[in-house]
Amino acid sequence: MSSGAEPERGAGGGWSRRRFVGALTGAVAATALPAPAAPRAEDARAVPAPAVGSPPTGRSPAPTARRLFLGTYTSVDGGGKGIGLATYDSATGAITSTGTVTGVADPSYLAVHPDGHTLYAVDEQPEGRVTAVRLAGDKVLGSRSTGGSGPCHLSVHPSGRWLLSANYGSGSVAVHPIDTSGALGERTDLVTHTRPAPGPGQRGPHAHQFLTGPDGSHVLAVDLGTDTVYSYRLDQSAGTLAEVSQAHTRPGAGPRHLTFHPGGRFAYLANEVDNTVVVCGYDRTSGRLTLGDAQSTGTGTRTNYPAQFLVTSDGAYAFLANRGANSLTRYAVEADGARLKLLDTVPVHGDFPRQIAFSPDERLLFAANQRSGTVSVFHVDGASGGLRLAGKPFASPVAVCALPL
Repeated sequence: MSSGAEPERGAGGGWSRRRFVGALTGAVAATALPAPAAPRAEDARAVPAPAVGSPPTGRSPAPTARRLFLGTYTSVDGGGKGIGLATYDSATGAITSTGTVTGVADPSYLAVHPDGHTLYAVDEQPEGRVTAVRLAGDKVLGSRSTGGSGPCHLSVHPSGRWLLSANYGSGSVAVHPIDTSGALGERTDLVTHTRPAPGPGQRGPHAHQFLTGPDGSHVLAVDLGTDTVYSYRLDQSAGTLAEVSQAHTRPGAGPRHLTFHPGGRFAYLANEVDNTVVVCGYDRTSGRLTLGDAQSTGTGTRTNYPAQFLVTSDGAYAFLANRGANSLTRYAVEADGARLKLLDTVPVHGDFPRQIAFSPDERLLFAANQRSGTVSVFHVDGASGGLRLAGKPFASPVAVCALPL
């Protein structure tokens, strides 16, 4: 096993990442970057604005039961049986279980199509796959090979035509076409990260995230093993990738998760291994990412493994999940996205928060706590970004992803 945050493939070729992370025990900072050139008007029109409501102000709406999907590991002791189905009360955050979509192995990360009709899941297995589920009737539409091992993240291109997935075990990223029914076609591209060499404590590349840039023409892959964020141009007709640039963290940082500010000119990177975050500049024309200085997660020097960033749709606040500290860090976003100011951390009321997500109206924040097998729900104050626990956390076996719709 490596000395980094995640283990390497065992001597017998087995996949051990999900078992490792499930068994882990476990002041104000501000950094500014020079602003990249302002985006051209045609770039700003390339991708529609996110269909997410602004943080709430004024009177709360009438409560509504909305759908919630839960990712888990099915191949570990005490794990789930597939994709968990639930509803949540949009006013109180209370969660009610409604069943399971079976037949999906280790669905550790979930994403929804922009039209809201189809759910996608990784099958985080040695021979990785991605699966499509039609939400009307919760019917499995089929799965496709990712061409790699241990896929741990996926996202849908804003056009709705392409599924992007990251293979952690083999350090590669894949593209699949999505047809008009939401089903997946055969893979159109697969790229393995062969350079630079692995960072300290790593034996190979470990692609951890694959997402679309704000311009829609570029897609970015975050690789923990090579301490690199790769930018690719996506051919939106053929579904193929062409590398255009690389952004390198300091050696051994272990980058895990990147989130863009809604203005599209800055992004925030969580480094899993060295417990830091970085403000990044983004050039929408070239797809180039420029990394600033590393700064604090607010968790001290303890082993922490920060997991995921969220940014409010008005760009005012950012939140970071800290697995080792079992907390959520709150940042004020300043200078139109160019600076993060650390405000505070709050307990997550669970163990090992692997993933966080907003409800569509951003009045609620959901945290999936892997080791405690719970989902914590917080009310989000739209004015201050403050978090307030919304009742007792919901029990969900080996909860590694919570996707509220």
